[in-house]
Amino acid sequence: MNEADEQRLQALQAALAAEHAAVYGYGVVGGRIGSTRRQDARAAWDAHRASRDALTRQVRELGGTPVAAAAGYALPFPVPDAAAAVRFAAQLEDRVAGVYADLVRASSGAARREAAGALREAAVRAVRWRGESVAFPGLAERADAAAPSATPPV
Repeated sequence: MNEADEQRLQALQAALAAEHAAVYGYGVVGGRIGSTRRQDARAAWDAHRASRDALTRQVRELGGTPVAAAAGYALPFPVPDAAAAVRFAAQLEDRVAGVYADLVRASSGAARREAAGALREAAVRAVRWRGESVAFPGLAERADAAAPSATPPV
């Protein structure tokens, strides 16, 4: 495997790990979100599951073993109610956008367009949850990267 493929595989694995975390996170969101936003949460959960499955295939196509989902994830803050669930959903999308920004950098051609599309979709979902946009989706999170922990954060 050449260096470019290795970098792409690493970025794909990071995106896959983020999608695993987002699927888990939307399980939390769905359990706390109010009925008016439940359909939004379900649509996002479905989108992240589909992305997870597509990334799994792409990792295998490059000859890698897809990273597995963790048994559980540490939440960045308590999510006791619908308002916290909305904040958490926006944060999930911000984090997913960040890993897709890395995948855009590591890809070219059609794969780069697909990664950019996934970044855009995450940024749009984040705006829908937050009610406002950020200047550079996928990049702002890099300044706020959380310290590593024993249990991967969502």
